[in-house]
Amino acid sequence: MFPIGGSWALSLPAEVVLGFFPFVAMGKEYFFYPEWLDAVLEKGARWGLVPGWVRLRWWGRLLGPIGAWEEQFRRLTDAELRKVSLALRYRARSGQPLHRLLPEAFALVREAARRSLGMRHYDVQILGGIALCHRTIIEMQTGEGKTLVATLPLYLYGLLGRGCHLATLNEYLARRDAEWMGPIYQMLGLSVGVIQAGMSAEERRRAYQCDITYGTAREFGFDFLRDRLYGRMYNERIDSGRWIGSEFEELGSWQTELGEGSGGWQPMQRAPFFALVDEADSVLIDEARMPLILATPSASLETAELTCFQWSAQVASQFQPEIDYYEEPDSRRIRLTEAGRAKLRRLDKPSVLSTLSLPKMYQFVERAIYVQQYLQREEDFVVRDGEVVIVDEFTGRFADGRRWQKGLHQAVEAKEGLPIRPETGQAAQITVQDFFLRYPHLAGMTGTAREAAWEFRRIYGCPVVVIPPNRPILRQTWPAKVFGTSQAKWAAVVEEVKQLWQQGRPVLIGTRSIDKSEHLSRLLTAAGIPHQVLHALHEAEEAQIVAQAGQEGRVTVATNMAGRGTDIRLGPGVAQRGGLHVIATEMHEAARIDRQLVGRAGRQGDPGSFRQFVALDDELLELGLGKQKARYWAEWGRQHPGLTEMSLQLFQKAQRLLQRHHSRMRRLLLWQHRRQAQMLRRLGLDPYLDMPH
Repeated sequence: MFPIGGSWALSLPAEVVLGFFPFVAMGKEYFFYPEWLDAVLEKGARWGLVPGWVRLRWWGRLLGPIGAWEEQFRRLTDAELRKVSLALRYRARSGQPLHRLLPEAFALVREAARRSLGMRHYDVQILGGIALCHRTIIEMQTGEGKTLVATLPLYLYGLLGRGCHLATLNEYLARRDAEWMGPIYQMLGLSVGVIQAGMSAEERRRAYQCDITYGTAREFGFDFLRDRLYGRMYNERIDSGRWIGSEFEELGSWQTELGEGSGGWQPMQRAPFFALVDEADSVLIDEARMPLILATPSASLETAELTCFQWSAQVASQFQPEIDYYEEPDSRRIRLTEAGRAKLRRLDKPSVLSTLSLPKMYQFVERAIYVQQYLQREEDFVVRDGEVVIVDEFTGRFADGRRWQKGLHQAVEAKEGLPIRPETGQAAQITVQDFFLRYPHLAGMTGTAREAAWEFRRIYGCPVVVIPPNRPILRQTWPAKVFGTSQAKWAAVVEEVKQLWQQGRPVLIGTRSIDKSEHLSRLLTAAGIPHQVLHALHEAEEAQIVAQAGQEGRVTVATNMAGRGTDIRLGPGVAQRGGLHVIATEMHEAARIDRQLVGRAGRQGDPGSFRQFVALDDELLELGLGKQKARYWAEWGRQHPGLTEMSLQLFQKAQRLLQRHHSRMRRLLLWQHRRQAQMLRRLGLDPYLDMPH
């Protein structure tokens, strides 16, 4: 670009000096914004020096040109609109910068959405789309149409034909969004694919060859690892039968993809180009605490180890806290005291355990105590088809294929009396952070990003911009209620639900776990209140339950499954009664999850209300403040069981401390993996396949 201030530049038109480039549409002359100034704003935003509202005002200059192009495109037939799109694709692939094509591209998508879906992007949605083209995480209120916003940057980057990935939380959302938004892309001549579990390598390869591919972040990450792993297996002529194709599952149909005569493994994915992450805080922040791992089968458990898992599960209840064991405050790890070790040595043991050393037996018992204390059935996991299935704490959904490591999963299986499967090894692994940082163009969208703005900017180089709502938010926040005991809290929740149900208002009640959803369901049944329950055990009926949750007099009990990707529409006459009322029965480990639940009410200018219920014996206080302080407040609550005059400050403090702890864990994981990868690269090894275990 031209420097400003040089004598030769003074004779040039101001538009050229500043970087404006004119074009004419509908008889009016418009100018693109200065490229050098946009680059300055983007760089300053990554350093935290430019607030989001400044960038929004700057991007607002493009709304006029986009509207002018839209008026031109409305006169065209569908065939002519497709021709314009193909011409735009040719210009993009000929080297014309995408930011020059942005007004035309966005106007095309806007018109195609109006024709194919009957939906037209609002101006604030256009602003959100522009932000996503500038490596930004946008925060949009629930119900503001993030799914429709995603079509704008996906189409623009899809013009280059290098592959755009939309990564979301679960396969249901990926499939729904691909089918829902597919007509827009097809009208404009772009292809759309979707990645689902159980697809063969050839099916995945075809989906990745599409201009736009929808899928879960987990599947994208594992396909990257599979490509890398199988590529090495061919190069080094390794027998494929030893490897596992997806996390902790047997290779199965993948073996057919490694047959003879194929001429080598053909990668499924192309080189990373553009990734748009839906529910970015959940994918990039919450799930970043655990790396993605492709596993290898281990040898079967020795008889002594198998027996020790079962024996430890039986005797764990005999060990008393503070006497026989203590808990490390930072890691929550269980350690036996001298008294506890002496007790273990005195206990009767099966003769087969004589082959195990005492230090190893201590570890088995410590694991069993940890499982007994912290991993509860119907809360942290469920038993399905004779197997332990983890329930994701942030989404409330089943984490199929995921297993706890370092013997914890086997300890849970022993506790539940299930067959104990051997622990798996690691064939390949990558952190969520490293995987998405491979994309030269990255963006994300969510309803709750402000709380994690520092981490987004520091780790991913993506500043957060808050997009204003299209209509004013009419949601009312009712005063929170703090009770001494959970029993009193549940009784108050049922009473409030009963009053609102009698008024004909729909009510959505959020719980932290499956067992608490079932407990509340029993209380509502006893009170004669008809209701529906939504949690991971009822995932098949999710769409139907959510579709009915806004109807008159409907009561829905849900885990935080109902907090993301769901759209609750009000039934006839419900708005006049006050709209949807949301009740939160506990505070979650992250304030973002609470805000997701709150956002179910008052969407798109609809009326609604929200109230927070908590009790002094809630799990959050123990997780955030520690057992000693939690016991103090629980005891105080038993002495004052009813409604107290306390505010939420105590719970908010526990929540902040827990969020900081989780943030430290994520930073530590990233630091460890980067240091190991650096060391492996110096040794000439692959940092994803040769990671030390």
